[in-house]
Amino acid sequence: MLSQYAGSLALGGRLLSQGAAAMSTQLAARRFGGVPEGSFLSEKQKQLIEREDKFGAHNYAPIPVVLERGEGVFLWDVDGKRYYDFLSAYSAVNQGHCHPKIVEALTSQAGKLSLTSRAFFNDVLGEYEEYITRLFGYDKVLPMNTGVEGGETAVKLARRWGYDVKGVPANCAKVLFARGNFWGRTMSAISTSSDPSSYGGFGPFMPGFEVIPYNDLGALQAKLESDPHIVAFMVEPIQGEAGVVVPDEGYLSAAHRLLKKHNALLIADEVQTGLCRTGRMLACDWEDVKPDILVLGKALSGGMYPVSAALARDEIMLTIGRGQHGSTYGGNPLAAKVAMAALQVLQEERLAENSDRLGGILRDRLAAIPSKMVKSVRGKGLLDALVIDESHGVSAYDVCMRLRDNGLLAKPTQKNIIRFAPPLVMTEPQLNECVDIIQHTITSFGV
Repeated sequence: MLSQYAGSLALGGRLLSQGAAAMSTQLAARRFGGVPEGSFLSEKQKQLIEREDKFGAHNYAPIPVVLERGEGVFLWDVDGKRYYDFLSAYSAVNQGHCHPKIVEALTSQAGKLSLTSRAFFNDVLGEYEEYITRLFGYDKVLPMNTGVEGGETAVKLARRWGYDVKGVPANCAKVLFARGNFWGRTMSAISTSSDPSSYGGFGPFMPGFEVIPYNDLGALQAKLESDPHIVAFMVEPIQGEAGVVVPDEGYLSAAHRLLKKHNALLIADEVQTGLCRTGRMLACDWEDVKPDILVLGKALSGGMYPVSAALARDEIMLTIGRGQHGSTYGGNPLAAKVAMAALQVLQEERLAENSDRLGGILRDRLAAIPSKMVKSVRGKGLLDALVIDESHGVSAYDVCMRLRDNGLLAKPTQKNIIRFAPPLVMTEPQLNECVDIIQHTITSFGV
């Protein structure tokens, strides 16, 4: 199975086992961006990276590879080298790169009508709204563009519901968040963050937010019992950016019961965990929880176009009146067509079932890798984490760099954790090839 990779694997072993000098250049690239000295990139790729570094803001630190094409589970760089994608654009490409059904929806609608703003009606938005609300069982949907806009919308809805329905005094509503959360980098999002790299140097922060420990029902109960002004708890069913942190079984359903008891809302941030990623259509489905407000994004367009949504029942959604919230691009006909196609692909190709089945195989095989570097493996479906024991002198970043040279793209999170989230259209033979690459890469460090 590994024969087609033998050359690149051997080359990766020779090129990247350079010891401390190579590690120092990798660390420099991670910290400062651009092309690290001694990087084994073509001149074409180096020039493209340097141009981006010169003219673009330095707010990202990508793995040094320049991509130009994608199809299904594969990506190709500008030199024609093929890679397995094990990140899926942070789970935005669950349906695989350039899925033909989604591409067709995009191109056919783009040639007809792309944007009217919400100043007028269009002939596609209502169809999409009916489709998505019936699919997920909600009365209304509020369409937006990015995942963080979906989260901002959910917070606004919860506050307005708190004032209009629960009867919280004006400007006193509070929303709880879990420590380790990540839902974007707007001022509201970083005001709830416990990661200094997100919030450091950007204060003052938004009021009305409090952070409690994740996977801690006692902390949630104590807050709800002590403060009647709490209107909602916004939480990821599985924390993605924190390192694929899976809570105890029953945590989400018990949290929802506590919130109902204290007349507060559950906001489920399913931007990354939703849409078949964890082996169910929604991660909440693992515990049969229907959140009061559901936030979707990323794979809602299959990576083809920015689309997000907040869904809720009428009692919540209709507290916001006409002209009180919106977006020029939110609900545009192009986004509506793309989102319907993306959701249809998830159902027609039974991607939740594929994610659940392949995720079990992936975790079992990762856990069996014979290396002291493998500290632990965790996840659900095809949202999984490999925790690297860096005490042996090899970092998660070093592993990702060698994986890159061996034909597989992944990226660390929280320093020593590698998140594995391939497109859900992956087949079992492809998955096994990928795990062979991962195993060979890790064991090639000789630890």
